[in-house]
Amino acid sequence: MSLNRLEQTLFSYWEKHPDELRHWQAKVAQVARDSSPPGELARSIERELWEHCVERSPHVPALRDQAGGLHRVSLLNLAEHIIRLWGSPPKPKKPASPSV
Repeated sequence: MSLNRLEQTLFSYWEKHPDELRHWQAKVAQVARDSSPPGELARSIERELWEHCVERSPHVPALRDQAGGLHRVSLLNLAEHIIRLWGSPPKPKKPASPSV
């Protein structure tokens, strides 16, 4: 998984701010319990991540520098990454019934 600079900056910011990290872990876990298809789930989280960047960038110099004047940047790779990290584990597949 390759993250762009803004995605990596945001992820690194969370590592230094445990309250924000816990918030996003809980949010992703809650949203991941939804039965939406994975693509819709990632796009939903991606929109929230962008809103978070817009809200935090005036207060966080590293985000402000990477946001490039808040030109819309895709955060979809980060959304997919955190869903894999913090989302619900996939449901196990039923084993194939043996042939008689």
